[in-house]
Amino acid sequence: MTDFVSATSFHYLLHPHTTLLVTCCDDAGRANIIAIAWLTPVSINPPLLALMIRPDRYSYPLIRATREFVVNVASREIAAQTLFCGRRSGRDVDKFAATGLTAQPARLVRPPIIAECLAHLECRVAQDIEAGDHHIVIGAVVAAYARAGVLDAEGLYDPRRAQPLLHLGRNRFTTTRADSIEPALPRG
Repeated sequence: MTDFVSATSFHYLLHPHTTLLVTCCDDAGRANIIAIAWLTPVSINPPLLALMIRPDRYSYPLIRATREFVVNVASREIAAQTLFCGRRSGRDVDKFAATGLTAQPARLVRPPIIAECLAHLECRVAQDIEAGDHHIVIGAVVAAYARAGVLDAEGLYDPRRAQPLLHLGRNRFTTTRADSIEPALPRG
C-alpha cells in the first residue's frame, strides 16, 4: 500500500530539514529574523548555498537591498522562538525584542548573528533566481563558525553537546539523538 500526498505537498516528503534562522537588515541596520527550512549547499569551491524564499516575505526585499544575510543554525532549546519567527512578520513585530533572542555583530556582514544559535554562515548575495512562487537566493559564504564546544574533532556536530532543530513540517520539529550512527559500507 502507498500513502499518496498532494503534488503541492511534495516537500514534506523531503523533511526533516535543519531549521535555520536567517537574519537580515534594512539600510538603516534594523534587523529581522526569518525561519527557513529550504536551504542547501550548492558549491564547496567557491562556498555557495541556495536559500529559497517567497518574494512577498518581509525579509526578501531586505536581503535584495543590502545583498547580505546570515544563516543561523537553530538548536532544540530555541524551538519556541524559532516557531514564532516563522509565524510572525517582521513588518509587524521586532522579532529580537519579542523572542528575547540576542543579536550580536557578525564578523564580515551587516546583519547580526543570533547568539543562541549553534553556528553562523555569513553570506553575500551572488545571484537571485526566480523559481515559481519562490526565489532562489545564492549566497557566497564569506565566514562560517560554530559556538565553542558544539563540534567534535572532525568538525561535525557532537550530538551530546548540540542538537540542531529539525523541521518536520508545519509546526512540528524534532532533533538528533545523542547516539549517532556510522554504518559500515557493504562489501563489493
